[in-house]
Amino acid sequence: MSATHLSPSTGTSGDPGPAVLVDQALEDPDLTRIIVAPPGEEETGIAPDVFLSEIVAALMKHDRLDVEIAYVAPHETPATKVYGLKQGANAMALAESGVAQSVPLIRDDAATVLVGYARHIGAGDEKLHGETYVDSEQLFDGETEAIEIEPTLDEPGVRGRVSRWLPGGWKAGRAVQTGGSNLLVEREGVITERVVKRSTFYRHHVDWKLVGL
Repeated sequence: MSATHLSPSTGTSGDPGPAVLVDQALEDPDLTRIIVAPPGEEETGIAPDVFLSEIVAALMKHDRLDVEIAYVAPHETPATKVYGLKQGANAMALAESGVAQSVPLIRDDAATVLVGYARHIGAGDEKLHGETYVDSEQLFDGETEAIEIEPTLDEPGVRGRVSRWLPGGWKAGRAVQTGGSNLLVEREGVITERVVKRSTFYRHHVDWKLVGL
């Protein structure tokens, strides 16, 4: 097995981004595993789950989802909770010797991978006006504070709920789609600036391989 460690550096404009780091890693023809080990957000300005999602997205675009991913988060994150992963030193030991399993890969229309948590929200601190479907089942129609979306470890791969239903209220499927007049998308805690008419998170046709489940 050939493995490489990837982590963000200072987050300045001159630093190589995740896509470049993956390009460099794939130059090794024997590469079988990438260990994603980001430091805390306070050191780099990049949330650990954001960095992981961009690494997985880069592998997806290269059609190299055969490469295993081990995630060594510095602390608990939405992604570690979704997949039941360890953090810190305990995670590193498992990352180097653990076995990978195939898990559903959730992405959106912009080829952004979701590993932890997303929301569909309204622009300008307004409520979201629109409707949401999980597969063919309507989840919401009207206005709400937010639609929450998570990948799942098991089939069918993704789930969504109306935020006011906390706790519970999840509906699982292969896709969560929202259409609205003032829709913003939040991925891994980062909110996009552009209002869109529609956003879909759905299961990619190829799974990714995650170590340490």
